[in-house]
Amino acid sequence: MAVVFENQDDPKRRRTTINAKNKRRGRERGEKAIKDISGSGAPLRARAIGGASSMAVLLRALCLLPLLFHVGFGQLLPFFGGKFGRNEDESDSKPDFGADYKGEWEVVSKDSGVSAMHLILMPKNNKAIMFDATVFGPSNIQLPKSEKCRPVPDSKTNEIDCWAHAVEYDIETAEVRPLKVLTNPWCSSGGLAADGTLVGTGGWKEGGKSVRLLSGCATCDWEDSPNALSGYRWYATQQILPDGSFFLLGGRRVFSYEFLSAQGISNRKSFNFPFLRETTDLAENNLYPFVHLSPDGNLFILANNRSILFSPTSGQIIREFPVLPGGSRNYPASGMSALLPLNLQGGNAKDIQAEVLVCGGAKPEAFNLAEKKTFLPALKDCGRIQITNPAAAWKIETMPSRRVMGDMLLLPTGDVLMLNGAEQGTSAWGAAEVPNFTPVLYSPQKPMNERFTELEPTSIARMYHSSSAVLPDGKILVAGSNTNPGYNFKGVKYPTEMRVEKFSPPYLDPSLQAHKPVILQDFSQATLRYGQKFLVKINLSGWDVETTDIKVTMYAPPFTTHGFSMNQRLLILGMNNVNQSFLGFYNIVATAPPSGTIAPPGYYLLYVVHRGVPSTGMWVHIQ
Repeated sequence: MAVVFENQDDPKRRRTTINAKNKRRGRERGEKAIKDISGSGAPLRARAIGGASSMAVLLRALCLLPLLFHVGFGQLLPFFGGKFGRNEDESDSKPDFGADYKGEWEVVSKDSGVSAMHLILMPKNNKAIMFDATVFGPSNIQLPKSEKCRPVPDSKTNEIDCWAHAVEYDIETAEVRPLKVLTNPWCSSGGLAADGTLVGTGGWKEGGKSVRLLSGCATCDWEDSPNALSGYRWYATQQILPDGSFFLLGGRRVFSYEFLSAQGISNRKSFNFPFLRETTDLAENNLYPFVHLSPDGNLFILANNRSILFSPTSGQIIREFPVLPGGSRNYPASGMSALLPLNLQGGNAKDIQAEVLVCGGAKPEAFNLAEKKTFLPALKDCGRIQITNPAAAWKIETMPSRRVMGDMLLLPTGDVLMLNGAEQGTSAWGAAEVPNFTPVLYSPQKPMNERFTELEPTSIARMYHSSSAVLPDGKILVAGSNTNPGYNFKGVKYPTEMRVEKFSPPYLDPSLQAHKPVILQDFSQATLRYGQKFLVKINLSGWDVETTDIKVTMYAPPFTTHGFSMNQRLLILGMNNVNQSFLGFYNIVATAPPSGTIAPPGYYLLYVVHRGVPSTGMWVHIQ
């Protein structure tokens, strides 16, 4: 409504006109903020309805209303965020909440049905896929009677196999649904496509050139395409690229790479890769090479003890890094590796620095000696290198204990968890001794000599063919371990392990639960666009929460097998502000990753971390 005064010189008129203009500008700024956050110019109500009830629309509008007020009147109305949230550079962050809690283990299932040689968490339905080889004899679970049994390849007697060798595991109820895999996925590789489909590649014998697809629907099963690959990919590595396609590298006595489309279709062409031939040895200590996508779009590749930065577009080696001393790092020496969290808070994609951590492994001769039952001590060191630095050098650190065949997982907080494995020997059947029961937390941001913390040990040996995964609630799912060529439960030192555990890291200390954010998923944006701002709404007790107290992270769930978590990635997102809307409710405006080189398209778990205490993750999709 216009404000009109007959006396144009009346000071009241001038003040009222100014207030009216401020309100109008506030509304305009608020509407623009909603458009920026939603990624659309459509009215809020039109976007909110989407088949929902009028009450849901009203609640969504009410929850977003304080953000509109903040943008328009934030400096005038402190209650709506004007002074409760500060930008990242306004103050130093408070320290994380501390506790002496070392974690806790619980057995959540006595029988997973199959031995979890391979493990991945599926998006949307929160189910874990576990699978083994098809040639190890009967598992602990049969295919449904309504399902046709699997024809055994190359059988001269038309033999059939009615046992399941893969399951869908419910992470909440521990229920399992048997799956039928047709070609042998023994020591295969995999990853999630942009649409959330699991794309598995390679394996043994008839599975060596196979591509297997599994979507997340309630009744879906494997779709198998034998002979889809150009190379025989057994013990190969699969890495997603910025456009959603996959890069496949190596395999036993296969010194090449190839590409797989985002839809899981091979181009049937492979490319010679002499670097793999150069790094092999008598024990083939360069299988399952470590591959990480650098923020510049190139690939960091480590095989045995040498590493390079490789361009998948030109097919050229950009540079070779110094040799990592100490021993061999890839299968069967089986160290661990992860790309450390990428910090996007600076805002400039060109300035994003990337570091790789490599820990544990074995001496080059360890595998051959283990076959003679001489078990060498595993490596105890870690190497850390900045792969975006042309003059990079390895920085060496020492772990609290030796570890081979371990897993390395990125936690929602940005810390690194090392677990599973042994202290002597190498990967392979019966090739290791002295299980390493004690997880280790590595904190990358701490000073160099203060980064390792030993946590609560488990009582279950997790050795060869064990696996693990980060769950939405921040717990760690741990399964598998089979040092035997088949399911063997009696008369052996390390029986086939079917129990499933969950480990609660220190941030799940019950005393910290009051500081745990809760993402209001119905009022937070789950579809992201590269470089665009988006809204996350949380519930969190306390009046003194500032932007520097909050961290928003995005985690790409990896495909884990043989001690390497392929495609694992954690991003620390940039944030514009954190503002209190109502008592205990906060609006977070964060910025999505700028491109596919930083965050390949697909599903991620988004966490809000409050001074070291993460929320339960929310699935988001970016493409």
